[in-house]
Amino acid sequence: MSYALYKRVGKAGRRYRRGVGSPARSRDGEPIQAIAASAANRRLVKKLLLVIALAFGFGFALVPLYDSFCRLTGINGKTANTPLVGQARAEVLANSSALSQVDRQRIVTVEFTDTVMPGLPWEVHPLTAHVDLHPGEIQQARFVVHNRSDQPIVGQAVPSVSPGQAASHFNKLECFCFRQQTLAPGERKELPLTFIVDPKLDRDIRTITLAYAFFRAQVPAP
Repeated sequence: MSYALYKRVGKAGRRYRRGVGSPARSRDGEPIQAIAASAANRRLVKKLLLVIALAFGFGFALVPLYDSFCRLTGINGKTANTPLVGQARAEVLANSSALSQVDRQRIVTVEFTDTVMPGLPWEVHPLTAHVDLHPGEIQQARFVVHNRSDQPIVGQAVPSVSPGQAASHFNKLECFCFRQQTLAPGERKELPLTFIVDPKLDRDIRTITLAYAFFRAQVPAP
């Protein structure tokens, strides 16, 4: 190897060794790679905050969306969310009080489920997971709700029944879903439900599921 070639190889090696382990730096002396990572972290935090804000807002919009979805698709029959009053209530009670209207030849199982939607800091569960009844009997059930937050929270329960064809035969005489519920910070409450399954229910239906979706209610500012 000539002396000139030897010098060129040596200079190239020294330049290579100086470059190894020495990351590129900005004019302020901070590694460019660190600057890029910091910027990426900031963008990620902004995206997460946006997702949280959208999820919180979406929780308020879920009640009307849920109602519309069930009406349009027929998935889970919607039951009346207002109490039976006047003539309608009198007829249901009159029919249920007559022994001939109670179908004692069959038993229908009513199951209770609940779903707490995002934005509502409540714990909810039925005291009884299911009841076995004769169609035409007046039955009662209770749900326990617990406000886990440190502030008063107003919630709304939206019921649905499956299979959908059973919805028109499921009559609620009294239900916590008829009105919004307000729980104080840390408060625990039992919410009552009184209902009747119409004896005209299709005889092929042996199990009914009553599901409640609990939403945080949007309360107007005072």
